[in-house]
Amino acid sequence: MDVPIAARRTIRFDVLTLFPGIFDSYVGQSLLADAIESGLVQVHAWNMRDWTLDKHQRVDDRPFGGGPGMVLMAQPVLDSVEAVQAKAEPLGKVVMMTPAGERLTQRVVEELAQEPRLLLLCGRYEGFDDRIRQILNPREISIGDFVCNGGEVPAMVVIDAVIRLIPGVLGDEHSATDESHSEAGRLEYPQFTRPRSFRGVEVPEILLSGNHAAVAKWRQEQSDKRSQK
Repeated sequence: MDVPIAARRTIRFDVLTLFPGIFDSYVGQSLLADAIESGLVQVHAWNMRDWTLDKHQRVDDRPFGGGPGMVLMAQPVLDSVEAVQAKAEPLGKVVMMTPAGERLTQRVVEELAQEPRLLLLCGRYEGFDDRIRQILNPREISIGDFVCNGGEVPAMVVIDAVIRLIPGVLGDEHSATDESHSEAGRLEYPQFTRPRSFRGVEVPEILLSGNHAAVAKWRQEQSDKRSQK
């Protein structure tokens, strides 16, 4: 969909990670690739190892006080964030992907979509030296009550959800507003397509009636039922 220049809004994502290659295929697929080609979205992946001062390119160390695993050190992470922020204007909102963060909901996605630039900070190992959080004061976000191997997949989830709210990314301007969770607590009505009958399951007759008012009423009722359940 063409977006008038006056209404055109873009967003830039800077992903800071130890594995930028994970994003190579992701940015070249589907809606995201189209949005990047049209200039509505930018995605840049940066390797935090490029800013370490350690001659062996180490970015992690054992935690003080003991315990399993390794912790990402403050120096390479903070230096990488500050260097990437300086590469473009505005500095952008730093978002730390962490299972300890607030739950990602559609409301949070809508708030993030208002930002012109997001820096997505992807952890690994046992997480971040807490001074990173204290100094950057990022928005901490979790995609659910479980732990991933790193922040890269959660960062992709954020990107996927946010770009849908950028005007022009979706082919139909109503697609994002009609979906589940676009209203707090509300789920989308069931959808059907051809054929009319498949393995003995029929498409509801009301959807074939051509009565738009009746179809709208049915969809509202189905949405209410799903949401209440």
